[in-house]
Amino acid sequence: MKDAAPVTIHLKDYTPFGWQLSDVHLTFHLAPRSTRVVSKIHFTPNPEAPAQDFFLHGEQLTLIRAAIDGVDVTPEVTEDGLRCAVPDGPFLWECEVEIAPADNTALEGLYMSSGMYCTQCEAEGFRKITYFPDRPDVMSVFTVRVEGDLPVLLSNGNSVQRGDGFAEWHDPWPKPAYLFALVAGDLVNHPDSFTTMNGRKVKLNIWVRPGDEGKCAFGMEALKKSMRWDEEVYGREYDLEVFNIVAVDDFNMGAMENKGLNIFNSSCVLASPETSTDDNFERIESIIAHEYFHNWTGNRITCRDWFQLCLKEGLTVFRDQQFTKDIRSAPVKRIDDVASLRGRQFPEDQGPLAHPVRPESFQEINNFYTATVYDKGAEVIGMLKTLVGDEAYAKALTLYFDRHDGDAATIEDWLKVFEDTTGRDLAQFKRWYSQAGTPRVSVTEDWADGTYTLTFAQTTRPTPGQPEKAPQVIPMAVGLLNPNGDEVVPTRVLEITEETQSFRFDELAARPIPSINRGFSAPVVLDRDSSSEERAFLLAHDTDPVNRWEASLLLGRDCLFAMITENAGPDVAWLDGLERVLRDRDLDPAFRAMMMGWPSQNEMAQVLFERGVTPDPDAIFAAQETLTQFKAERWADLLPSLAAEGTVDAAYRPDADQSGKRALGSAVLALTTRLDGGKAAQAQFESADNMTLQLSALGQLVRVGKDQDALAAFEAQWCKDRLVMDKWFGLQVGATAPDNVVPRATALTQHADFDWKNPNRFRAVLGAMAMNHAGFHRKDGAGYALLTEWLIKLDDLNPQTTARMCSAFQTWKRYDADRQALIRVQLERLRDKPKLSRDTAEMVARILGA
Repeated sequence: MKDAAPVTIHLKDYTPFGWQLSDVHLTFHLAPRSTRVVSKIHFTPNPEAPAQDFFLHGEQLTLIRAAIDGVDVTPEVTEDGLRCAVPDGPFLWECEVEIAPADNTALEGLYMSSGMYCTQCEAEGFRKITYFPDRPDVMSVFTVRVEGDLPVLLSNGNSVQRGDGFAEWHDPWPKPAYLFALVAGDLVNHPDSFTTMNGRKVKLNIWVRPGDEGKCAFGMEALKKSMRWDEEVYGREYDLEVFNIVAVDDFNMGAMENKGLNIFNSSCVLASPETSTDDNFERIESIIAHEYFHNWTGNRITCRDWFQLCLKEGLTVFRDQQFTKDIRSAPVKRIDDVASLRGRQFPEDQGPLAHPVRPESFQEINNFYTATVYDKGAEVIGMLKTLVGDEAYAKALTLYFDRHDGDAATIEDWLKVFEDTTGRDLAQFKRWYSQAGTPRVSVTEDWADGTYTLTFAQTTRPTPGQPEKAPQVIPMAVGLLNPNGDEVVPTRVLEITEETQSFRFDELAARPIPSINRGFSAPVVLDRDSSSEERAFLLAHDTDPVNRWEASLLLGRDCLFAMITENAGPDVAWLDGLERVLRDRDLDPAFRAMMMGWPSQNEMAQVLFERGVTPDPDAIFAAQETLTQFKAERWADLLPSLAAEGTVDAAYRPDADQSGKRALGSAVLALTTRLDGGKAAQAQFESADNMTLQLSALGQLVRVGKDQDALAAFEAQWCKDRLVMDKWFGLQVGATAPDNVVPRATALTQHADFDWKNPNRFRAVLGAMAMNHAGFHRKDGAGYALLTEWLIKLDDLNPQTTARMCSAFQTWKRYDADRQALIRVQLERLRDKPKLSRDTAEMVARILGA
């Protein structure tokens, strides 16, 4: 039988909790299968709440005792909590429960990872620890005592007292239960300190398992950079005596911002040149910054309810993007963010999983930790900043922190500080939070007597539950170039508010070439008829790096489209224009490496679908292979000089300069391998002294099928390092030829080191398979069947990871009837699984369109 029918929760039904909490005292008596949790909580009636039953959330708890004001009571206990009669005035609630962390395979609440106790309470995991009003608008000061026989016992806040077998912690800042954290284990720390802008010295620690001490230095430096940046750019100072980070092997997410005790997936904090790539370093830097920035945008100001999740996540993603732009290459970072948005969020917006940045309803909140909430939420913040300007944005943020410190806030609160600061009416802008879907903006133009007119028309297609869409506020950054390549009108932000709207540019000497949506100023699909010659012109002359990249991308799309649908050859004019960019040594190597890329297979599938052609994954793969081979042959004389520019002779540093050069070198190696059959890759693999070079070489050897010895050597070298082995597993599936993807993934699931209960290892194999477009979408449906087989198995243990992996099927309706039928069979097979979790059931129902 399935779980009970899920309950749909609606934003419109929000009511505040009937009681306020003045303080919470928790005592943990740790034992793997019989941890006792004792809670003492002072409740006071909430005068702003309607009358209601006293209900505390609780799941998978064994109630030992409950008391009110020292008198034992017998609550009504259900599967999702308890109810109890309580006094009309203030009272002390006491409760003791028993839980089994060692049996908690869902990795939610208090669980164990490699002998370590750890927690993950966002969004609703605290209810698996003790009975509590587990909602983000219920905030309190926490005091925690942890008792156990492990040497390190950690919780939120400041250390109060420690002794033999116990430690006490006090967090003076009120917080909701989802920010609670506890860690206990045999750990070692990498210590440091930070002096705040007001002269306070803060202790910093990264806690790891013995043996991982050598992989903490970069993470610590990233933390200190984040702390200093937040002071300098946002004026935010850290507010506790200590900041702890703990690396955990078994973790469903990347990291968690628990107040003063951030818990990280090991892959998102541990790094060394030998074991981590440049991309790993940059990702770690970004995630550490993200979680630290949550101290103010998420912790000190949290969200009133889970519908407001974008309030903390969208804003904090925007802040971590700003941070990376400031310390690395701003153009490259922006292009990377745009590419990620299109690759992850646009398909979500255009399919059955589409939802507003602030959803109106949900059944399982874990399913709304999505690219729409995070990445599109960040784009909405960026648009708001563009509309009001840098100075007004800074003033509004200062008012936001002053007005709402200690609050559980809403999107309305957020927009109100901008209205009060700028005098603008943001009612229409608010539609970005309430309307799902990606707006499409069509552009037409007119030229007459020195006047150039651009006319924009916006539409947003129907999405589930929202058939009609109203016009949105779209900040469209536009520049105009003269036919000789000079910029005649610098970047100007045009504010589109109507369905159709025109803008004039007067007194121009010649018809200009427009550069539209510069910097990707709005997350929209731009529809405009433009010639290949105009795109080549922008590729050569545009002063906006994002649009220069965009011009090349559009040329690449058109080239591949013609190759797939008309059996055309590669576009030589595009490649010649691109070559001129690659030869420009004044350009950032990382930017040139990006320019050497082309639309992904998944992106081309969407392009074909939108142009009325049913995408054939095999045809897309074949066209990309042909184009890549053609590039390699055409640029054969250029590749050696580019390779030299992509070579770093100095000692390894994961900074922007060196990583940009290595990115260029890796892009060159991918083409060189097409010409030499893997000789250069083999030589690089054997001589590499860092993981970036070693892994890029191994990837090319896997692609050309000359990987057997290299894979064995890599495994022998790194078999004891779990994070490097995740790379080994994922690379074999992700880089291999389509016809070998499913057999290879199947074989790897039988490998002795394939721990399918570990989210990182599961994603390394099954996630990589789902991302290998042609391999996953093979005609016989074997990829669909293999993924579903493992999702059925995983759902019993870890519903969160299972549900998120279901998104591999979200674009299923764009493919041919045979593939759709094969996918439907697997989705229905998953839907009909006995005892399917709420998380997975909701995702499957939405994907099927139920």
